[in-house]
Amino acid sequence: MSASTHMHIGVSKTWVLPAIVAAVAAAVVAALGATITDLGPWYQALEKPGWNPPDVAFPVGWTIIYALNTAAIVSAWRAAPTPKVSDTIVGLFALNAFLNIGWSLLFFRMERPDWAFVEVLFLLGSIVSLIVYCGRYSRNSALLFLPYLIWVSFAAVLNWAVVDLNGPFG
Repeated sequence: MSASTHMHIGVSKTWVLPAIVAAVAAAVVAALGATITDLGPWYQALEKPGWNPPDVAFPVGWTIIYALNTAAIVSAWRAAPTPKVSDTIVGLFALNAFLNIGWSLLFFRMERPDWAFVEVLFLLGSIVSLIVYCGRYSRNSALLFLPYLIWVSFAAVLNWAVVDLNGPFG
């Protein structure tokens, strides 16, 4: 095998494992979120603002966001200079996934948009943390997380509008 073939195989291997792990993690978070999300009678009965996107926009948006997040986390993980930094990146990503699923649980399963609004503020904080921390090591990672920040910021404003139009809850 030539030196260039060895180098190509080495580069491929450094991308493969983190890409697979990140893709599986994103798919698990997406699947859990989708399972928890119930657009049934309770949700349909909520008054929503006139600027609420059609329901079909959300799975499309989330699919794009999860793909970008996967690329962002792989980029940051690969750029991490030490195992400690890699572990921190994975930890921030895991915390973000937990908060992401938690929002769906609070909003849809517990039918508490008011609690979900408070929780989405923590989710936004975790996204900012990912952007800032991962951005230290990979500018591409920080840029790839920006649509997620915009998407969840929009969701937070929409969440507040639902609370304002329908509250109090519980």
